[in-house]
Amino acid sequence: MSKIRVAIAGLGNCASALIQGVHYYRNEKEDSTVPGLMHVKFGDYHVRDLEFVAAFEVNKDKIGKKISDAIWVHPNCTPKFSDVPETESIVYPGPISDGVPPHMIKPFHCYDEAQMKPIDIIEVLQETKTDILVNFLPVGSEEATKIYADACLKANVALANGIPTFIASDPKKEWPKRFEERGIPCAGDDIKSQLGATILHRVLAQLMLDRGIEIEKTFQLNVGGNTDFENMKFESRLKTKRISKTEAVTSILPHDTPTRIGPSDFVPFLEDRKICYLLLEGRKFGDQPLSIEVKLSVIDSPNSAGVMIDVIRALKTAIDRNIAGPLISISSYAFKHPPEQIPDFEARDRVEAFIRGDVDR
Repeated sequence: MSKIRVAIAGLGNCASALIQGVHYYRNEKEDSTVPGLMHVKFGDYHVRDLEFVAAFEVNKDKIGKKISDAIWVHPNCTPKFSDVPETESIVYPGPISDGVPPHMIKPFHCYDEAQMKPIDIIEVLQETKTDILVNFLPVGSEEATKIYADACLKANVALANGIPTFIASDPKKEWPKRFEERGIPCAGDDIKSQLGATILHRVLAQLMLDRGIEIEKTFQLNVGGNTDFENMKFESRLKTKRISKTEAVTSILPHDTPTRIGPSDFVPFLEDRKICYLLLEGRKFGDQPLSIEVKLSVIDSPNSAGVMIDVIRALKTAIDRNIAGPLISISSYAFKHPPEQIPDFEARDRVEAFIRGDVDR
């Protein structure tokens, strides 16, 4: 099969982990089970079939550099776990729009629009023959995400939306309709981690419900030290993020339950480490109390990279099969706020059915 030509909007820690991972796993046998991967081969595509052809950034220290060099530029801080061969693909200046709030101008090393102009996204996507654009912009980049989504529609490029701006899950159905009408697939929204706070919270809540326990209250509080957490210090950047993470959990609860979920603080010395605290309280047999308290600690950015690798290959599979609009199976499996919330183990089965061709979305 041909290579999957991928462009990335936002060459931060998540992008660095994704690119490193493609090279880290490139020589794995197709029929093997490999720690860290859900699928070595997804349909017709191996991990090594991903090729990164362009990136868009606002960081003036990354713009103009080769992607293979730019992924190591500050403030990126995710650990290096793989050598990345030098590429000819470069980083272009992307639109700033609302992607850079005032408190992040310096941390993001944002370029000055008086000295540099954003590139024509559509032109780059077409010239690089991009198949799929991955959106890794900062949380809160509502208008910037829509600029990239619109460019995908005009350039005939599929979209993997990794942040909580609601494109695939647009409640008004306007964006899904546009992708459907253009014959282009999309997946989203807000990427789940391989094993992160949201999926752990969902599984524990589902376990309690399946065992006849009534959940009375729950919280999920997260702290971290990368620019994702620094960006989210202000509540104004968190509206859709709180909706996405909260609905991912409350969607499986049978009744209204006091819930608090979302990023809680920025701790710089943690760098790319994320620490999550979970609490679930309820009542079991005889109306007796039960409480679960969990602490989860992960290196944040690589935790979603393997999931995004599957999303990219699912979208390319949809392109090959002439499937358009939101992909329900991979979106429900890989994203916190998909078009349809499906229990995680059922969503996994649907992805396997999609790979076999038993379901078209």
